[in-house]
Amino acid sequence: MEEAFFHTHTYLVEHTHAPVRRNLMDEIDWNDRLIGIKGTRGVGKTTFLLQYAKEKFGSNDRSCLYVNMNNFYFQGLGIAEFARDFVSNGGRVLLIDQVFKQPDWSSELRKCYDRYPNLKIVFTGSSVMRLKEENPELNGIVKSYNLRGFSLREYINLQTGNHFRPYTLDEILRDHEHIIKQILPKASPSKYFHEYIHHGFYPFFLEHRNFSENLLKTMNMMTEVDILLIKKIELKYLTKIKKLFYLLAVEGPKAPNISSLADEIQTSRATVMNYIKYLADARLINIIYPVGEEFPKKPTKVMMHNSNLMYAIYPITVHDQELMETFFVNSLWKDHLVNQASKEHYYTVDGERKFRICNAHGEQKIRYAPDTIYARYNTEVGKDNQIPLWLLGFLY
Repeated sequence: MEEAFFHTHTYLVEHTHAPVRRNLMDEIDWNDRLIGIKGTRGVGKTTFLLQYAKEKFGSNDRSCLYVNMNNFYFQGLGIAEFARDFVSNGGRVLLIDQVFKQPDWSSELRKCYDRYPNLKIVFTGSSVMRLKEENPELNGIVKSYNLRGFSLREYINLQTGNHFRPYTLDEILRDHEHIIKQILPKASPSKYFHEYIHHGFYPFFLEHRNFSENLLKTMNMMTEVDILLIKKIELKYLTKIKKLFYLLAVEGPKAPNISSLADEIQTSRATVMNYIKYLADARLINIIYPVGEEFPKKPTKVMMHNSNLMYAIYPITVHDQELMETFFVNSLWKDHLVNQASKEHYYTVDGERKFRICNAHGEQKIRYAPDTIYARYNTEVGKDNQIPLWLLGFLY
């Protein structure tokens, strides 16, 4: 049977083409023995595993093997048994896709870790999985990483063939005028920025299929599989979760009225709060709190996780300001804590920096305060504490 897996592995690795090299490839400490890569559906976890196999081993090195737990073969055989056969034939690195499809996956991984000290396992799972909290047997032995959708930087590199590097928030705030001079002669960000806002976050825009149909399918899978299966929720509650997501989307970025949402989907306030948390774990929404507060407190704002999702839900009118704030939160979300500030369109980042998202061609004249950073859209350049919003897409 292993022969069939090697055959598939060789084919997949040979035919994998990662058009843009993900930064995460260099952030992971590949010496660890148990590595978990979490991420929402559609962000390229499978491609990432296969790219790792291709870079480090090539397609014919039998010490590395990719398997997908979707394979019905694993209904009759546990991961640990499979690993035993693999190791006895000289296997050293096992790449397991969609690990949560195996019922006892966490205890199976623990067995592998204890029994086969020379085996490295890299596995992918849903962003809904709480690796350490819900699987105490993996505590202290698993290193967990998040693979995100494309950043604006990755999207521009892909479309223009450039190799722009990511910048830290400190670098951007300190040197944005200088950084822009490195980028502008080689690529016009505003052109790619609008494409990215519409369809650039999920790598499957590269496939020659209808992007919004594909995204809707992905969104349905996030609720039907990731939330229901992983959180062990009964199927009859699926329509409530989907309706809640739709209501939150149509409302736009604002504080949710938990009582009226509970009435609409006919459930308790506590259940609505739990569902909101699940939707956030599935990376369908982002929940924003005031500084110092967190779940299970009521959020001050619920917004879509990324701007692509806003276009996929009809009938919804997409306002520029809402799109831009969604882009802002999503770009900073990887390495920074974003909270709601006291005023509309203002956010606090990492508990201390005050940002305002504003239109460079706004109707009203803005009086620029020295203690605020103005992330401005509809402009490619900035000066002092006014930075072009698109540049925050270079944070990863």
